Amino acid sequence: MRAHVLLAAVVLLAGCSKPAEKPAPLPAGEAWVESVNTWRAKHETDYRRDWVTIAGLHFLEPGTYSLGSAKASDIDLPEGVPAQAGQVQVSDGWVRYEPAPGVAASLNGAPSTGTVVLKEPGKDAENEVGIGDVKFAVHESGKRLSLRVWDPNGKQVREFAGFAWFPVDANYRVVARFIPDAKPTNIPVINTYGDADVLPSEGVVEFTLNGETVRLRPFTTRPKRFYFVFRDGSSGHETYDTARFLYSDLLDDGTTVLDFNQAYNPPCAFNKYTTCPLPIKENRLAVKILAGEKDYARHE
Repeated sequence: MRAHVLLAAVVLLAGCSKPAEKPAPLPAGEAWVESVNTWRAKHETDYRRDWVTIAGLHFLEPGTYSLGSAKASDIDLPEGVPAQAGQVQVSDGWVRYEPAPGVAASLNGAPSTGTVVLKEPGKDAENEVGIGDVKFAVHESGKRLSLRVWDPNGKQVREFAGFAWFPVDANYRVVARFIPDAKPTNIPVINTYGDADVLPSEGVVEFTLNGETVRLRPFTTRPKRFYFVFRDGSSGHETYDTARFLYSDLLDDGTTVLDFNQAYNPPCAFNKYTTCPLPIKENRLAVKILAGEKDYARHE
Protein backbone atom coordinates (compact mmCIF):
# COMPACT_ATOMS: atom_id res chain seq x y z
CA MET A 1 0.00 0.00 0.00
CA ARG A 2 2.79 2.38 0.96
CA ALA A 3 4.57 1.68 -2.35
CA HIS A 4 1.40 2.56 -4.27
CA VAL A 5 1.11 5.88 -2.39
CA LEU A 6 4.72 6.78 -3.16
CA LEU A 7 4.26 5.90 -6.81
CA ALA A 8 1.12 8.03 -7.03
CA ALA A 9 2.97 10.96 -5.44
CA VAL A 10 5.81 10.67 -7.98
CA VAL A 11 3.32 10.59 -10.87
CA LEU A 12 1.50 13.62 -9.43
CA LEU A 13 4.73 15.60 -9.03
CA ALA A 14 5.81 14.69 -12.54
CA GLY A 15 2.51 15.93 -13.88
CA CYS A 16 2.90 19.24 -12.04
CA SER A 17 6.52 19.91 -13.05
CA LYS A 18 7.19 22.28 -15.94
CA PRO A 19 8.83 20.91 -19.08
CA ALA A 20 12.24 22.33 -19.95
CA GLU A 21 11.81 25.68 -21.66
CA LYS A 22 12.94 25.93 -25.26
CA PRO A 23 14.05 29.14 -26.93
CA ALA A 24 11.18 30.96 -28.57
CA PRO A 25 11.09 30.35 -32.31
CA LEU A 26 12.86 33.02 -34.31
CA PRO A 27 10.71 35.22 -36.52
CA ALA A 28 10.79 34.23 -40.17
CA GLY A 29 9.27 35.06 -43.49
CA GLU A 30 8.69 38.34 -45.28
CA ALA A 31 8.06 40.37 -42.12
CA TRP A 32 11.47 39.43 -40.72
CA VAL A 33 13.24 40.16 -44.02
CA GLU A 34 11.51 43.53 -44.14
CA SER A 35 12.65 44.27 -40.58
CA VAL A 36 16.28 43.56 -41.53
CA ASN A 37 16.03 45.81 -44.58
CA THR A 38 14.43 48.54 -42.46
CA TRP A 39 17.32 48.26 -39.98
CA ARG A 40 19.85 48.47 -42.82
CA ALA A 41 18.21 51.58 -44.26
CA LYS A 42 18.31 53.34 -40.88
CA HIS A 43 21.92 52.27 -40.36
CA GLU A 44 22.91 53.75 -43.71
CA THR A 45 21.15 57.03 -42.92
CA ASP A 46 22.82 57.28 -39.51
CA TYR A 47 26.26 56.41 -40.84
CA ARG A 48 26.05 58.92 -43.69
CA ARG A 49 25.22 61.64 -41.16
CA ASP A 50 27.55 60.74 -38.29
CA TRP A 51 30.58 59.02 -39.83
CA VAL A 52 30.87 59.75 -43.54
CA THR A 53 30.99 63.47 -42.71
CA ILE A 54 34.11 63.20 -40.50
CA ALA A 55 36.76 65.26 -42.29
CA GLY A 56 39.69 65.40 -39.89
CA LEU A 57 41.32 64.05 -36.74
CA HIS A 58 44.03 66.15 -35.08
CA PHE A 59 45.85 64.80 -32.02
CA LEU A 60 46.46 67.31 -29.25
CA GLU A 61 49.44 67.72 -26.96
CA PRO A 62 49.60 70.47 -24.32
CA GLY A 63 49.94 73.82 -26.05
CA THR A 64 48.12 76.35 -28.22
CA TYR A 65 46.96 75.57 -31.76
CA SER A 66 45.80 77.99 -34.42
CA LEU A 67 42.88 76.74 -36.48
CA GLY A 68 41.18 77.87 -39.66
CA SER A 69 41.07 77.23 -43.39
CA ALA A 70 44.50 78.85 -43.94
CA LYS A 71 46.98 76.13 -44.90
CA ALA A 72 49.46 77.49 -42.37
CA SER A 73 47.06 76.75 -39.51
CA ASP A 74 48.13 74.17 -36.95
CA ILE A 75 44.68 72.61 -37.38
CA ASP A 76 43.45 73.14 -40.92
CA LEU A 77 39.69 73.30 -41.25
CA PRO A 78 37.68 72.84 -44.47
CA GLU A 79 37.03 75.58 -47.00
CA GLY A 80 34.25 77.97 -46.02
CA VAL A 81 35.63 78.42 -42.51
CA PRO A 82 37.48 81.73 -41.96
CA ALA A 83 41.22 81.58 -42.64
CA GLN A 84 41.84 82.40 -38.96
CA ALA A 85 39.04 80.89 -36.90
CA GLY A 86 40.71 81.12 -33.50
CA GLN A 87 42.80 78.98 -31.18
CA VAL A 88 42.52 75.71 -29.29
CA GLN A 89 44.31 75.69 -25.94
CA VAL A 90 45.27 72.41 -24.25
CA SER A 91 46.50 72.45 -20.64
CA ASP A 92 46.25 70.08 -17.65
CA GLY A 93 43.45 68.05 -19.23
CA TRP A 94 41.46 71.14 -20.21
CA VAL A 95 40.70 71.88 -23.86
CA ARG A 96 39.33 75.34 -24.69
CA TYR A 97 38.37 77.04 -27.94
CA GLU A 98 38.92 80.80 -28.26
CA PRO A 99 37.22 82.18 -31.39
CA ALA A 100 38.97 84.84 -33.44
CA PRO A 101 37.36 88.32 -33.46
CA GLY A 102 34.34 88.44 -35.74
CA VAL A 103 33.99 84.63 -36.06
CA ALA A 104 30.37 83.51 -35.64
CA ALA A 105 30.45 80.20 -33.78
CA SER A 106 27.77 78.01 -32.24
CA LEU A 107 27.88 75.77 -29.18
CA ASN A 108 25.78 72.61 -29.44
CA GLY A 109 23.66 74.33 -32.09
CA ALA A 110 23.07 77.60 -30.20
CA PRO A 111 24.86 80.92 -30.91
CA SER A 112 27.96 81.35 -28.78
CA THR A 113 30.44 84.08 -27.96
CA GLY A 114 33.66 83.94 -26.02
CA THR A 115 35.70 80.98 -24.82
CA VAL A 116 34.20 77.48 -25.08
CA VAL A 117 35.30 74.60 -22.84
CA LEU A 118 35.54 71.54 -25.07
CA LYS A 119 36.87 69.15 -22.42
CA GLU A 120 37.27 69.15 -18.66
CA PRO A 121 39.67 66.84 -16.80
CA GLY A 122 38.04 63.57 -15.79
CA LYS A 123 34.82 64.25 -17.72
CA ASP A 124 33.54 63.13 -21.10
CA ALA A 125 33.76 65.71 -23.86
CA GLU A 126 30.20 66.77 -24.65
CA ASN A 127 30.48 70.23 -26.26
CA GLU A 128 30.52 70.70 -30.02
CA VAL A 129 31.44 73.92 -31.82
CA GLY A 130 30.04 74.85 -35.22
CA ILE A 131 31.33 77.42 -37.72
CA GLY A 132 28.96 77.47 -40.65
CA ASP A 133 28.38 73.85 -41.69
CA VAL A 134 31.66 72.65 -40.15
CA LYS A 135 31.70 71.24 -36.62
CA PHE A 136 34.45 70.10 -34.26
CA ALA A 137 34.70 68.47 -30.84
CA VAL A 138 37.21 66.67 -28.65
CA HIS A 139 37.58 62.93 -29.24
CA GLU A 140 39.46 60.57 -26.93
CA SER A 141 41.53 57.72 -28.35
CA GLY A 142 42.75 55.73 -25.39
CA LYS A 143 44.48 58.32 -23.20
CA ARG A 144 45.13 60.70 -26.10
CA LEU A 145 43.02 63.74 -26.90
CA SER A 146 42.23 64.82 -30.43
CA LEU A 147 40.04 67.30 -32.26
CA ARG A 148 37.55 65.60 -34.58
CA VAL A 149 36.15 67.66 -37.47
CA TRP A 150 32.90 67.14 -39.44
CA ASP A 151 32.16 68.61 -42.86
CA PRO A 152 28.86 67.62 -44.54
CA ASN A 153 30.10 69.03 -47.85
CA GLY A 154 33.63 67.62 -47.82
CA LYS A 155 35.58 65.22 -49.99
CA GLN A 156 34.68 62.23 -47.80
CA VAL A 157 31.00 62.85 -48.49
CA ARG A 158 31.41 63.52 -52.21
CA GLU A 159 33.45 60.36 -52.80
CA PHE A 160 31.62 57.97 -50.49
CA ALA A 161 30.95 54.73 -52.39
CA GLY A 162 27.94 53.60 -50.37
CA PHE A 163 27.02 50.30 -48.72
CA ALA A 164 26.91 46.73 -50.07
CA TRP A 165 25.11 43.88 -48.29
CA PHE A 166 24.75 40.12 -48.64
CA PRO A 167 21.19 38.94 -49.32
CA VAL A 168 19.24 38.39 -46.10
CA ASP A 169 19.78 34.76 -45.04
CA ALA A 170 17.99 33.09 -42.11
CA ASN A 171 20.87 30.61 -41.70
CA TYR A 172 22.93 33.45 -40.20
CA ARG A 173 20.42 34.27 -37.47
CA VAL A 174 21.10 32.09 -34.45
CA VAL A 175 20.22 31.73 -30.79
CA ALA A 176 23.30 31.91 -28.55
CA ARG A 177 23.65 30.88 -24.91
CA PHE A 178 25.30 33.36 -22.57
CA ILE A 179 28.02 31.90 -20.34
CA PRO A 180 28.90 34.46 -17.64
CA ASP A 181 32.38 34.90 -16.23
CA ALA A 182 32.98 34.46 -12.50
CA LYS A 183 33.04 38.24 -12.33
CA PRO A 184 32.94 41.09 -14.88
CA THR A 185 36.27 42.25 -16.29
CA ASN A 186 37.62 45.32 -18.06
CA ILE A 187 39.54 44.44 -21.22
CA PRO A 188 42.12 46.69 -22.92
CA VAL A 189 41.22 46.82 -26.61
CA ILE A 190 43.68 48.25 -29.14
CA ASN A 191 42.20 50.53 -31.80
CA THR A 192 43.28 51.34 -35.34
CA TYR A 193 45.52 54.17 -34.10
CA GLY A 194 47.35 51.89 -31.67
CA ASP A 195 45.67 53.28 -28.55
CA ALA A 196 44.08 51.10 -25.87
CA ASP A 197 40.47 51.68 -24.89
CA VAL A 198 39.11 49.73 -21.91
CA LEU A 199 35.79 47.96 -22.49
CA PRO A 200 33.76 45.92 -19.96
CA SER A 201 32.88 42.27 -20.56
CA GLU A 202 30.81 39.84 -18.49
CA GLY A 203 31.18 36.53 -20.32
CA VAL A 204 30.95 34.76 -23.68
CA VAL A 205 28.15 33.54 -25.92
CA GLU A 206 28.10 30.10 -27.53
CA PHE A 207 26.12 29.09 -30.62
CA THR A 208 26.14 26.76 -33.60
CA LEU A 209 26.77 28.17 -37.07
CA ASN A 210 27.14 26.10 -40.24
CA GLY A 211 27.47 22.99 -38.08
CA GLU A 212 30.30 24.44 -35.95
CA THR A 213 30.20 25.40 -32.29
CA VAL A 214 31.35 29.01 -32.02
CA ARG A 215 32.12 31.30 -29.10
CA LEU A 216 32.33 35.09 -29.11
CA ARG A 217 33.07 37.53 -26.31
CA PRO A 218 30.80 40.59 -26.29
CA PHE A 219 31.44 43.87 -24.55
CA THR A 220 28.62 45.15 -22.35
CA THR A 221 27.84 48.70 -23.39
CA ARG A 222 24.87 48.88 -21.01
CA PRO A 223 22.98 46.30 -18.93
CA LYS A 224 21.81 43.35 -21.05
CA ARG A 225 23.17 44.95 -24.25
CA PHE A 226 26.00 43.14 -26.10
CA TYR A 227 28.49 44.71 -28.51
CA PHE A 228 30.57 42.35 -30.66
CA VAL A 229 33.79 43.24 -32.53
CA PHE A 230 34.81 40.25 -34.64
CA ARG A 231 36.67 38.91 -37.66
CA ASP A 232 35.79 35.70 -39.48
CA GLY A 233 36.92 33.56 -42.40
CA SER A 234 35.51 36.06 -44.90
CA SER A 235 37.49 39.02 -43.50
CA GLY A 236 39.89 40.43 -46.07
CA HIS A 237 38.04 38.65 -48.86
CA GLU A 238 34.30 39.12 -49.12
CA THR A 239 34.16 41.37 -46.05
CA TYR A 240 36.22 44.15 -44.49
CA ASP A 241 39.62 42.98 -43.31
CA THR A 242 39.84 44.69 -39.92
CA ALA A 243 36.54 43.83 -38.22
CA ARG A 244 32.78 44.02 -38.28
CA PHE A 245 30.39 45.05 -35.52
CA LEU A 246 27.16 43.49 -34.24
CA TYR A 247 24.79 44.26 -31.36
CA SER A 248 22.32 42.01 -29.55
CA ASP A 249 20.23 41.97 -26.37
CA LEU A 250 20.50 39.46 -23.52
CA LEU A 251 17.09 37.92 -22.89
CA ASP A 252 15.71 36.90 -19.50
CA ASP A 253 16.21 33.19 -20.30
CA GLY A 254 19.98 33.67 -20.70
CA THR A 255 20.00 33.58 -24.48
CA THR A 256 20.60 36.22 -27.13
CA VAL A 257 19.71 36.30 -30.82
CA LEU A 258 22.68 37.01 -33.07
CA ASP A 259 21.48 38.20 -36.46
CA PHE A 260 24.60 38.44 -38.60
CA ASN A 261 22.44 39.94 -41.35
CA GLN A 262 22.89 43.10 -39.27
CA ALA A 263 26.69 42.78 -38.95
CA TYR A 264 28.22 45.97 -40.32
CA ASN A 265 31.53 47.63 -41.11
CA PRO A 266 33.13 50.03 -38.65
CA PRO A 267 33.58 53.56 -39.98
CA CYS A 268 37.32 52.97 -40.43
CA ALA A 269 36.36 50.82 -43.44
CA PHE A 270 35.79 54.03 -45.39
CA ASN A 271 37.08 56.92 -43.26
CA LYS A 272 40.71 57.18 -42.11
CA TYR A 273 39.82 59.84 -39.53
CA THR A 274 37.94 57.38 -37.29
CA THR A 275 39.31 55.24 -34.45
CA CYS A 276 37.91 51.70 -34.36
CA PRO A 277 38.53 48.81 -31.93
CA LEU A 278 40.34 45.74 -33.22
CA PRO A 279 38.99 42.26 -32.43
CA ILE A 280 40.46 40.58 -29.37
CA LYS A 281 41.96 37.11 -29.91
CA GLU A 282 38.78 35.31 -28.80
CA ASN A 283 36.79 37.04 -31.54
CA ARG A 284 38.92 36.06 -34.52
CA LEU A 285 36.90 33.23 -36.01
CA ALA A 286 37.81 30.65 -38.66
CA VAL A 287 34.21 30.09 -39.76
CA LYS A 288 33.02 32.18 -42.73
CA ILE A 289 30.10 34.47 -42.05
CA LEU A 290 28.75 35.50 -45.45
CA ALA A 291 26.06 37.77 -44.07
CA GLY A 292 25.62 41.42 -43.24
CA GLU A 293 27.76 44.11 -44.85
CA LYS A 294 30.32 43.29 -47.53
CA ASP A 295 33.71 44.95 -47.91
CA TYR A 296 33.69 48.66 -48.75
CA ALA A 297 34.21 49.46 -52.46
CA ARG A 298 37.28 51.72 -52.41
CA HIS A 299 38.10 54.21 -55.10
CA GLU A 300 41.24 53.21 -57.00
